[in-house]
Amino acid sequence: MKRTVLITALILSLPLVPGLLAGEFDGAGVKFEVTEAKLDNGLKILLVEDHSVPVISYYTFFRVGARNERPGITGISHFLEHMMFNGAEKYGPKEFDRILESNGGYSNAFTSKDMTAYYEDFASDILELAVDLDSDRLRSLALDPKYIVSEMGVVQEERRLSIDNSIQGRMFEELYSLAFMAHPYSWPVLGWMSDLDEMGREDCVEYFRTYYAPNNAVLIVSGDFETDQALDLIHLYYDDVPAQDPPEPVRTREPEQKGERRSQVHMPGELQEVLIGYHGPEVKSDDVYALDVLQQVLDGGESCRLYRSLVRELEIAVYSYAYFPWRIDPELFVFGVKMKPGICASEGEKAVYAVIDSIVRCGVTDEELKKAKNKLEADFLRSMQTVNGKAYKIGRYEILFGDYHEIFRVQDRYRAVTSDDIKAVAEKYFKPDNRNVVTLVLEKEES
Repeated sequence: MKRTVLITALILSLPLVPGLLAGEFDGAGVKFEVTEAKLDNGLKILLVEDHSVPVISYYTFFRVGARNERPGITGISHFLEHMMFNGAEKYGPKEFDRILESNGGYSNAFTSKDMTAYYEDFASDILELAVDLDSDRLRSLALDPKYIVSEMGVVQEERRLSIDNSIQGRMFEELYSLAFMAHPYSWPVLGWMSDLDEMGREDCVEYFRTYYAPNNAVLIVSGDFETDQALDLIHLYYDDVPAQDPPEPVRTREPEQKGERRSQVHMPGELQEVLIGYHGPEVKSDDVYALDVLQQVLDGGESCRLYRSLVRELEIAVYSYAYFPWRIDPELFVFGVKMKPGICASEGEKAVYAVIDSIVRCGVTDEELKKAKNKLEADFLRSMQTVNGKAYKIGRYEILFGDYHEIFRVQDRYRAVTSDDIKAVAEKYFKPDNRNVVTLVLEKEES
């Protein structure tokens, strides 16, 4: 059974017009269709025909990330991402990329707290090869002990580079460990080094069997193909991949924070830094849209509140930013400041609180509100202009919301945000008792 849904997307950012139907954008646009199907083994398929250029983007999203791990196997989601390129029954170690690239294609993957995704971009005449390659590793990933050992060394070096020897990496790791006492968002996607040291093949086999099942995946194909032909190929190569018992849900909810928490990271460096994280909502909360608009007001360019105050007016910071990712479970809204030489991190911290207080008291201006909304809409529309962008957006919404149709509704929700809404969410979430602060304490380099 398959069904087709019409999506319309604008090429350009146009004036905001109220009263649009869900799934429609005002003005002349590019139209494309999403054909939805499901195999008997539970694999959900979303196909987007687009013959504008002779290329295809082929994404597989799995409903697994760091939030699905447990102490002892932290980092295993990211490690399996690496192992997916290390051989299966038909195509051996390192053959996936070699074969794809020799046919002009490109592949990559990413792991986050909530999902793991793999994608290939290639010329439309090798669609069957791509389907064969991807189905092979889903059906029969080898998990050869020799490659587990060598790839674990690669992952551990990645952790050393991006966390252990990185000021930003160490500070973010400390912030999330500080803010989350119960929920698995506490640990890093790369995992704790002691877990990586002890992780074995049996851990990988069990985790792969549980989470890399067709009934825990979404396949999105976007680009220059014929829908019926693509469905026939997917049936041919995926029908025999067995479903597995559904994974256990993540039950733990982070308890409400009842007081400010503070920590320090001691590392060699040149400039002081501070990270401030407030517990925010999950992606399905209505508050997400006001917080997204607020994030743009705070950090949407050199005229934004944070840059204007800390960098230009007070002249105390090299840079500042606000960061609020969408997550399945409640996430942190993070402020970061890197100070100018000789300026204490406490000055940056106080300046951030002053910016927050001004928004809680007075809201934002009409000009700031309009600019933030236009920026969000323009970014959204730009992200949908390529076959890869369409596939990525559809898959991400499907995993986060459990329904990619939320793509149709997001622009209307941004348009509905008012200055009062922004004041309300700032007051609700940016409270001292809900705050986590990590400062960098500079140490001298060891000679």
